[in-house]
Formats: sequence, C-alpha cells, structure tokens
Amino acid sequence: MAEPRVVYRLPSLRCRTGLRARIAAKGFGVEACGFGSEGLRVGELVFSTSMTGYPESLTDPSYRGQILIYTHPMVGNYGVPQVPLLDGSVSLELESASVQVEGFIVAELPRHSHGRAWMSLDEWLRMSGVPGAYRVDTRALVKAVRDGGASEAVIAVYPEWEEPPSWESLYEALRSWGSYSEKDYTAGVSPEEPVTVKPPSRPRGRVSLLDCGVKHGIIRELLARGLEVVRMPCDSTAGELLEGVDGVVIGSGPGNPALLSRAASASGEAALSGKPALGVCLGMQLMALGVGASTYKLKYGHRGVNKPVVNLEDGRGYITTHNHGFAVDPSSLEGTGFKPWFISPDDGVLEGIKHEELPAMAVQFHPEGGPGPTDASWIFDLFLRLIEKRRS
Repeated sequence: MAEPRVVYRLPSLRCRTGLRARIAAKGFGVEACGFGSEGLRVGELVFSTSMTGYPESLTDPSYRGQILIYTHPMVGNYGVPQVPLLDGSVSLELESASVQVEGFIVAELPRHSHGRAWMSLDEWLRMSGVPGAYRVDTRALVKAVRDGGASEAVIAVYPEWEEPPSWESLYEALRSWGSYSEKDYTAGVSPEEPVTVKPPSRPRGRVSLLDCGVKHGIIRELLARGLEVVRMPCDSTAGELLEGVDGVVIGSGPGNPALLSRAASASGEAALSGKPALGVCLGMQLMALGVGASTYKLKYGHRGVNKPVVNLEDGRGYITTHNHGFAVDPSSLEGTGFKPWFISPDDGVLEGIKHEELPAMAVQFHPEGGPGPTDASWIFDLFLRLIEKRRS
C-alpha cells in the first residue's frame, strides 16, 4: 500500500515549532505539525478522553508500545512539573520516572503557563526522544479508530524544510513492525531485581507487588496506608511473591496478558494462597488467567478518567480511571471460584472480580486514579483491612 485511502489535514498548517508530522495507519493518513523529538516511531494507535493529566498519562507504563491521542482541544496548557522521586524510585506525582508512549497526538499545542511548570510539553517530549503531532483533527482521527478499532500506526516528525517521508516508506515501516498484541513490553518497564519501598511511618504490614510496569500511583496508595512494598520482577514465581509478606498486589502494565504465562501462573497461585491478594488492571487479567479464565481484546479499549463502573454487590456507581485494551471474559469465570464484582454500564465489560471464599479480588479500572478525587480508593482500604485481619 503506497498511499492512504483518506488523508486528514487541516486547511492551513502553520507550525511555530518548525516541524511537520505524518501519521500513517491502516486505510488513512494524517498530515500535521510536529513537536517533541524528530524521528519515526511505530505503535498501536489509541485514544484517551481525559481532559487533563497528560503528564500522568504519558508516564504510565501501560502506554508502552502505543501512540496516544488526547481528545481535549488544547493540551500542554500547564506545561510539565519537575517531580522528585520518593526513596529514589517512586515518583511523588507522575506514574513512572520517564515518558513511556511511542508518540503523542493532540489537536492544538498552546504555550504553557503555570507557576510549577518546569518546561513545556514540547521540550519534555524532545528531551525524552518522543515525537508528537499537533494541529490534528483529533475528532476525525478518533472516529476512524472507533470505527476500525485500535490498529498499528507510524508517526514521523521532520523539519518543515525537508522533503516529507513518503507514504510508501511509512507503510513499509508499519508492515515490518508487526502486531502490538504479539509483543511483550514488560521487560522494559519491570525491575530486574526486587526493590523495597518503605512507608514514612512504622509499617502496618508488608506486601509484594508483581511489577510488570506498575503505575506509581498504586505504590503511593499502598505507602499512604502504612504498607511496606516490595516491587518484584514480572517473571517472579508464586513462591517468591508469597515469601515473608502479608499480602500480594498484582500490578498494572502494558500489552497482551495472554503472552505473560509465567506471571499469570504466579498471580493465580497467589490469589488462591489464602493471603490477601489485589489485582489492578493488567493484574486482574493475570489473576483471571492464572485461575483458568480467559481474556480478549477490546475493539478500541477503555482509556480516560470519566468511565463509570457499577458495584454488583450494592448497585453503587463510581466514576473511575481506565487504561486497558484487554478484558476478562465473564463467562470463563465459572468454576474458578471468582465472581463478577464490577461491570461497565456503558458496554457491559467486566471491571472487577472477587473470590467467593478467599481474600482475593481484582479491578480492571485504576482505584488510585481518583478522578473525584477519591472515588474508588476505598478498595485499598478494603485490602488493608484484609491484611490486618490476617495479621491479628
């Protein structure tokens, strides 16, 4: 395929950054202004409906291997804050220590203005080696993704005085890259050795965290409740996860859970061990796979901070933060000991599971995200109570 069937472009492209961009995906292309780093990157094209929080989204390891579209009309208004690391390893505000996305696409890129701004979004992506595109009709682009589903795409950023890369070369790069669902991204975002992070006060318990690319917000919530956290590599065994701890957390991360058979096996054993176990996002999928359930890929995923879920136990609804492209098949839970806990009222996707007898539970959304700002953070309180009950 040498030319896209449809090319989205605004009538006039005036690029104050001095950069242009081309984006190629299945069946369509985009011509836009560029920002951030020059170069070419390939990834799965996905979108988020978040209005704010781009520093958090861009540093979320779950976006590794993906090109992210933000649907809000202006992104970059408040720049990027300089955020220190707690204990040298956990960001106090962001979701990891670096930008994780392959590329970033926005409608307009305004000049930033905020007292805490360390640098602009443009400067941050340039420093991080990540290309971006702006002056994009993101509404048309998101409609294309919604209609056709999430698919691989390539983004190329180049100086506006240079000849643009040909569509043929972009599609060749896309073909040679392969499929997002067939790639394991956890090696690049998981610690190589266990890392212990202590709470500021005397620990109320000790938990292991299977870290396949966990959001630092999850660690902050555990630390805030007085739990000492041992971040374990993604290929840890169940025995390593369970040794010397009061509970186990199966964290979030990127990619297709079906590729992580060792992590799934360890997660399943931990869930059935009798020790309190909590899975979050990818962690729910791994826990489900480990006990014999199955997962499937969503058409374009759930990504945003305004996604509703309903607690099937009491009928209460919550507005929650989501970032998942895969889900657990509820019909496959039969015989596993787990039952549905939360669902999405929008499309019926399973958003939480709970064991009928053991202290094991998992949610597909992010209870640490707190768009409300604390909506579902009580799930961490519930996990802490289970730990304290077992300790007593």
